[in-house]
Amino acid sequence: MEAPELLRVWVLAALVLGGTRAALPDHHVSLETGAVFVHELERELFQEAFLDEAEDDDDAAPITFHAHLLDHPDLPRWLRFAQRGAHQPGFLYGSPTAAEVGTHIIEVLAYNRLTYETVAQRLVLAVVPAPGGEPPFQSEFLVGNRNVEELLPAPARELFGQAAAGVWEQSDLSIINVTSALDRGGRVPLPIEGRKEGVYVKVGSHNAFSPCLAAAASPQSRFLCHLGQQPLASCYDTFAPHFAIRWCNLTLLEVLPTPTTPGPVWGPGVLEDGGDFQPPTESPAQDLLPGFLLTLLVPLAVAALLCLLLGHLMCCRREGVQKRDLETSDIQLVHHSTIHGDTEELRSMASSRDVPRPLSTLPMFNVRTGQRINPMPGRGDGARAPLIPQQR
Repeated sequence: MEAPELLRVWVLAALVLGGTRAALPDHHVSLETGAVFVHELERELFQEAFLDEAEDDDDAAPITFHAHLLDHPDLPRWLRFAQRGAHQPGFLYGSPTAAEVGTHIIEVLAYNRLTYETVAQRLVLAVVPAPGGEPPFQSEFLVGNRNVEELLPAPARELFGQAAAGVWEQSDLSIINVTSALDRGGRVPLPIEGRKEGVYVKVGSHNAFSPCLAAAASPQSRFLCHLGQQPLASCYDTFAPHFAIRWCNLTLLEVLPTPTTPGPVWGPGVLEDGGDFQPPTESPAQDLLPGFLLTLLVPLAVAALLCLLLGHLMCCRREGVQKRDLETSDIQLVHHSTIHGDTEELRSMASSRDVPRPLSTLPMFNVRTGQRINPMPGRGDGARAPLIPQQR
């Protein structure tokens, strides 16, 4: 590798490792529970913060965004991030619940794919409870002709809210959550023109469902969907032609208000304001000897009894050879002694080399004729001699 190219590699590595990292001022956002939160990461804002921005370049540099919770590797469970490509803006979106009330600090890092520069910005999200509470009537629609980043911008959400208000026949609708169909187990569409991933949009209201929505989610409509037909709808579809709603996936929910748990009741042991805790200075004397003896002597006594019982069974309950022979019949004793005698005789015969081996133990023995062949090597053609004579 030449020297100029090697120097360029070292410079790029230094940039990637954080050699040039600018920072934008913190962005504070206040959001309520029970409503969708969408924050667009504008490429122009981060493009201006890059140090080596090319002024003569008409096309904007490709920028990749990365977002995570401060001092954590990932985002909170209620917040998601979406960016379709390096030349597209990024979106942070989600719907916080009552469990996420508080302050969340999100760190966003913009990465320039051409100059390897990075720009960081912190988003301070203050989640507060909604004053009116969560809408009790919620409806979830599946939009089949859109991707999630196409419904996140404010104009698209406003257009969808107007269409939902026409079907619901109410004006106090609010979008609660926007979720990609891929996050709900949907399949990635084929790379064909017009194929979209699909988006689930949840809308809530404090008024009851319209007859049109109730009819679309009725058991008769579910049965028609099971047969592959369109569900019943007694109203005009105000979503068309901008949004293709899959009515068979319509879901209606009635969220009951959760009862508030009462707070803790302070008892008489709580200190007053400005009071100091005075611990007791003396403790009553306690006699620990009975407890010590009980803990130590009881296991020892149990162990001694077990040892005595085991010794009695092993030493004092033995029958002995004489007692066993007296209780055994004479035939069994004679049979037993005969076996022992024959065993000793066989051992003595095996120890002597002069005793001929039995015919049954020879390797070349014909049971039928009694003929045997010397297993020791003899003539060269001895192995070809037939063991059983042939009949003529």
